[in-house]
Amino acid sequence: MTAATKTGSGLVLTVLASSQFLMTLDSSVMNVSMAQVAADLGTTITGIQTAITLYTLVMATLMITGGKIGTIIGRRRAFALGLIIYGLGSLTTALAPNLPVLLIGWSLLEGMGAALIMPAIVALVAANFPPEKRSAAYGLVAAAGAMAVAAGPLIGGAVTTFASWRYVFVGEVVIVIVILLVLRRINDVPPAKVRLDLVGSVLSVASLGLIVFGVLRSGEWGWIQPKPGGSEIAGLSPVIWLLLAGTMLLYVFMRWQTHLAESGREPLIDPRLFRNRQLTGGLTMFFAQFTVQAGVFFTVPLFLSVVLELSALQTGIRLIPLSIALLVAAAGIPKLWPRANPRRVVRWGLASMTIGILVLVAGLDPGANAGIVAVPMLLMGLGLGALASQLGAVTVSAVPDSQSAEVGGLQNTATNLGASLGTALIGSVLIATLSATIVAGIQSNPDVPAATKEQASTELASGVPFLSDSQLRVALNEASVSESTAQEIVDLNADARLEALRVALALAALLGLTALFFTGNIPRQAPAAQVPENP
Repeated sequence: MTAATKTGSGLVLTVLASSQFLMTLDSSVMNVSMAQVAADLGTTITGIQTAITLYTLVMATLMITGGKIGTIIGRRRAFALGLIIYGLGSLTTALAPNLPVLLIGWSLLEGMGAALIMPAIVALVAANFPPEKRSAAYGLVAAAGAMAVAAGPLIGGAVTTFASWRYVFVGEVVIVIVILLVLRRINDVPPAKVRLDLVGSVLSVASLGLIVFGVLRSGEWGWIQPKPGGSEIAGLSPVIWLLLAGTMLLYVFMRWQTHLAESGREPLIDPRLFRNRQLTGGLTMFFAQFTVQAGVFFTVPLFLSVVLELSALQTGIRLIPLSIALLVAAAGIPKLWPRANPRRVVRWGLASMTIGILVLVAGLDPGANAGIVAVPMLLMGLGLGALASQLGAVTVSAVPDSQSAEVGGLQNTATNLGASLGTALIGSVLIATLSATIVAGIQSNPDVPAATKEQASTELASGVPFLSDSQLRVALNEASVSESTAQEIVDLNADARLEALRVALALAALLGLTALFFTGNIPRQAPAAQVPENP
């Protein structure tokens, strides 16, 4: 390590932590601004859900490949290339006139950039900090990501309310430029003479992409049986075929990686890593955390911004208890209990998240106001902070420094795949429940003609827009619906929205509870600062 880097370690840590903050910020910012973004781009909440899902999906599918590219061209160069692509994506997003351009800028370009940046961060921490300081550096970088989750709603809410959500992405461009200007102060990891496994890259992208895309379209197409008027293949929903194809390709990918490793060639990811119980335990918890987190962060802002019709700023303010609790737990647990039992902390974190979600479900009723989210968000924040305080150190310490980039790729694949599936699954269940509840309400209304009931069952089966009372009244007025009928429809929609939110959040709580059964591979003792060269 050079003297310049030693003396500038604060700058190095700031650059790496800022990058982690930036990569995590986008989703949390957009969650509170969904309604405004949808209105500005002339799309629906489902359209924005698709953009959020595809952003994390692109990251998840390309993260392992991005880590390997960093090995081939050098971590700093991959880091810089990722920043340039990410900055171009942010600029495109800021100028997006419609949903397709938003998908290109945010979901595709930013996702590709992040897939190069995030694995490199892990390797660059190892290259720029001695072993005795490395754990603390990893912890601070992880805390930066947690801070983005915590601060994102407030930042997004304030910028959207007082200016435009587009300025968030303009700010990202500025931060990218600043980071690029000081990047030379960071020690690099020399490139390795290895070849990129193109077959493995294609298989990993295709398998994960098919699975998440299938989950995303489940609300419209149905899981197994096709919905009325929906697509079908051999009498079944395309979703089940997508899930089967994705699972089969994932199996082929793992067999291919094993074949390369056994034949002495360079695999995209060393399959022996998955025999490391500590590593697989940490990755499983990362996946579970982000699945639940993404689902909650998709539904709660909908309740605040659409059901209660709060502004983006007001929505962000209501999430402050989560932000504060997350930061306190993420920073406080390692400081106050540096040798805490990681397995116990993780279990308490999952329990706190689950209880918080259940408290919120219990409070969702027609008379509910914004105040009911305070305690649930506090419990959710404590749980997320507890997980953030442990999981990064658990995964990084499970392998030697030479495999830090591979672990970085796997860790970020798990988190982004979890976020993609969480948003897709919870979102599809929410829309499906909303549609089913509204159709059931129409069917049970004796004043609705039979022909109208049949038409509604067919047309609404593929999905109903998640609309506020104001948006629905405007649409009904434009359709010249009578006042009495309009009021009935508004009341039906209000009840259906709450039911959909309850079901979606209950599913998130169930996922959190299920994760408790998979904590056995988390170690009972705090990870050591160093691990032997052979994991």
